[in-house]
Amino acid sequence: MTLEDLGYNENFERYRMEHGLADFEIGRIISEHRERYVVKTIKGEFQAEITGNMRFTAKSREDLPAVGDWVTLTTYDFDLGIIHSILPRLSIIKRQAVGHSGEIQIIATNIDFALLVQAVDRDFNINRLERYLTICNASKVEPVIVLNKTDLIDEVRVKEIVAAISARIKNVPIIPISNETKNGYDGLLSLMEKGKTYCMLGSSGVGKSTLLNNLADKPIMKTDSISLSTNKGKHVTSHRELMVLKNGGILIDNPGMREVGIADTSGGLETTFDVIGSLSKNCKFSDCTHTKEMGCAVIRALENGEVDKSSYENYLKMERERAHFETTIAEKRKKDKHFGKMMKNYKKSIK
Repeated sequence: MTLEDLGYNENFERYRMEHGLADFEIGRIISEHRERYVVKTIKGEFQAEITGNMRFTAKSREDLPAVGDWVTLTTYDFDLGIIHSILPRLSIIKRQAVGHSGEIQIIATNIDFALLVQAVDRDFNINRLERYLTICNASKVEPVIVLNKTDLIDEVRVKEIVAAISARIKNVPIIPISNETKNGYDGLLSLMEKGKTYCMLGSSGVGKSTLLNNLADKPIMKTDSISLSTNKGKHVTSHRELMVLKNGGILIDNPGMREVGIADTSGGLETTFDVIGSLSKNCKFSDCTHTKEMGCAVIRALENGEVDKSSYENYLKMERERAHFETTIAEKRKKDKHFGKMMKNYKKSIK
């Protein structure tokens, strides 16, 4: 296997040469377990840790390695390695960290396409799809909607669901599939290119691990049934893992996500809700919140039926989350700046 088989390209190599990293080995992180990483290189897989300097200088989670990252490392006997640096990321899919206000959780890096997987029998939720789309658009990652478990409903219902999604979400491929019959697999595989990296996003129990096993044509990830007591998926995949499929596509499986908090500072919300974004240019006030202002073009379009009410309400909810996230980040930066200034003054006083 070559580095190119794992997604390595001339941009990464150019950076490596220009920054004096030629003496280090190159590898891609394929899994992460509590700050221990499995890195795949042309020599094989290595259990690796970061240097103490990387750990000490890291200001946030984004400064630490994640699945999908290309890293420079030194390898040793017994399949051990030390990670020295992270090559610049082409994309970062991230969300608001669960239970940690103002912090992010990296889902995966260097992703080309995201497969947004939902089960049509119970998990189907367009609001959730719009959330996934927002984190994809914020990361400049191409989304593909995958509707699984179509064998559990009739064809008419499948068409109704596809039509409902298409009415709210434009220009995103929608592929109905069945893990049981493998109907739709040909259409999905036709979109997967050699050397491109794909990430699966979805709740627990929608069939991501089974889909991965089927695409790999061998059992890789453990699968489980839906809980009979809660009708919710059980968390089977507990970590992120990257593997190369037979057709050359590179796929990352992720733990199921029941919460998809918005940590968008890159315009992902505006891209997802582009209709609302376009209408807002005609609002009377430049800082219009599209909730109660006179002369709001969005509210007018909503009243005229030009904007879907559910989509509008979902937009407002995510906009509030984004505003809260950005405010929290600003407050943390202010506190860090104040603390840094205080420590600087303290050091001066004891000299």
